[in-house]
Amino acid sequence: MVIDIIDPNAPEYQNLTNLQLAMIRAAQTEKDQILASAEEEKEKVFLKLLKNNMARSSVYRNRCDEIDVEAAGKVDVVREDLLHRLAYESLYGDENENGKYRYPENPNYNLDYPQRFLVVRDYYMHVTANAQARLDAYSMDSLARSYLGEFYQTLYDLLASYC
Repeated sequence: MVIDIIDPNAPEYQNLTNLQLAMIRAAQTEKDQILASAEEEKEKVFLKLLKNNMARSSVYRNRCDEIDVEAAGKVDVVREDLLHRLAYESLYGDENENGKYRYPENPNYNLDYPQRFLVVRDYYMHVTANAQARLDAYSMDSLARSYLGEFYQTLYDLLASYC
């Protein structure tokens, strides 16, 4: 994936967290979808004009310009939202009143469930090299049940597969 919604080589984006990188990839995907939809719309307009023997008229150029302006506006909204979320995450994303986020001492409830799954998985994968001890510790973790929700069983199955 080519990242061009922001300049990833800019100095302010050199030390991004995994969550911030995920935000950038999601915004880039949304931008790519907007531009792809605009191209599809242009193609539909061209085919409609071609069907009516008007493919070389200025109507096509004018409509393409309108589509481009509309798509650029949507992309700007996505970019501004991304910049706002990155700034907020930089200021407030790594800690709360209890200190730095770290599972299980201070879990981050601002994460969505797939991200929580990755945090808990990483925690248990680094706790011990013994797969059975890892599974036993995870099965006794009551915080993980509420923190992961429906992903609890998925992680249990994953950890059990290593045994």
